[in-house]
Amino acid sequence: QVQLVESGGGLVQPGGALRLSCALSGLMMNYYSIGWFRQAPGKEREGVTCIGRSSYGNTYYADSVKGRFAISRDNAKSMVYLQMNSLKPEDTAVYYCAANLRNVCYPVVSERYTYWGQGTQVTVSS
Repeated sequence: QVQLVESGGGLVQPGGALRLSCALSGLMMNYYSIGWFRQAPGKEREGVTCIGRSSYGNTYYADSVKGRFAISRDNAKSMVYLQMNSLKPEDTAVYYCAANLRNVCYPVVSERYTYWGQGTQVTVSS
């Protein structure tokens, strides 16, 4: 059974940082590209970033997070991380990790991703 479990969300002040983690099980992680998505209340889910299969895989970042967020993966530990710096109130959303059986991780759109986690809430507020 494939499982993706996100953790690390919480409440942070503007300008602060959080690191999200995604633990994967039930699949051979090195065959999958991984993406992070987010969904704010009343908005559609959007692709934030993704990383290709290898630990140094190709990456993609949405313009809204470029230079502030960094995705990484550790295939040996079956983990993917999202380091979020300089957080803004508009980053507030539920964040999801997802996996797809492709080498190239972009475009980061929901229909390309097969397996999903349950999400973790990130709230940026003073």
